[in-house]
Amino acid sequence: MTSDSYFHKSRAGAAGAPLFVLLHGTGGDENQFFDFGSRLLPEATILSPVGDVSEHGAARFFRRTGEGVYDMADLQRATGKMADFVRANREHYQAGPVIGLGFSNGANILANVLIEEPGLFDAAVLMHPLIPFEPKISPAKASRRVLITAGERDPICPVPLTKALGESLKAQGGTVETVWHPGGHEIRSGEIDAVRGFLAAYNA
Repeated sequence: MTSDSYFHKSRAGAAGAPLFVLLHGTGGDENQFFDFGSRLLPEATILSPVGDVSEHGAARFFRRTGEGVYDMADLQRATGKMADFVRANREHYQAGPVIGLGFSNGANILANVLIEEPGLFDAAVLMHPLIPFEPKISPAKASRRVLITAGERDPICPVPLTKALGESLKAQGGTVETVWHPGGHEIRSGEIDAVRGFLAAYNA
């Protein structure tokens, strides 16, 4: 897999600086979080791929057969492709820590990479993720950090499944923190503050 296997937008940082991978939600694109990520980690290499699956014209990272019903074979394909893409770019940019941020469908593919390839990311922000199946537990490094942000009334990502994902990731190793807001599937200012605080450790 090459460093350009996804159509993507990128901005090179200094060698040894973090690689910050930004993953859009359904219908998003390479610009959805690019400027946001650039402001969060100004020294990092920013990498923002576009999902290679179209759902009625909306870009996604893997197929589904209904709301919350995943095409598990395609999720496996997409997870392997994303992990290879991140590895290739880590080498290409001679990056330091690998950090991911995803929203909704982007959070879901990122979460599954954390599950299947627990050694790849050093830190990850999962904004409104949904993993509607029992993840396997593979050991992650003790230093891995994960932040989950979620809505208490999110109709797409039920609270019990968000909590279950947090427990599964915690069982792998490392630290997992969950920040809630009282709303639904939208991103709120408290989440942004939590993400900024979570990532502050990676700013030079």
